[in-house]
Amino acid sequence: MIDFAAIIIIVASKFEKNYAGNHLAGQIIRSGTSPALNYGEAQSAESTKDFIYKMGICLKELRESSVCLKIIEKSNLMSDVINLTIAKTEVNILISIFV
Repeated sequence: MIDFAAIIIIVASKFEKNYAGNHLAGQIIRSGTSPALNYGEAQSAESTKDFIYKMGICLKELRESSVCLKIIEKSNLMSDVINLTIAKTEVNILISIFV
């Protein structure tokens, strides 16, 4: 989760500096770093119900990140295809684990 958050920050830092790039950079940073933070909270959950709730938030944020990465790819907001591919692969693996 931490590695995924780090690659998302790297990806977002390489976006074109325009309205769409700035908007999606902020969006992907929020949704891409949230799973690691919520997973940390889930590890200290106060109950089973709290744990399940926080893990559900992680999954929602991962799915949001996946969609955002697809938009970024299709709109050609960045030329660093390698890191974008790494992020897309990692988010798919994490979604599979959480599901």
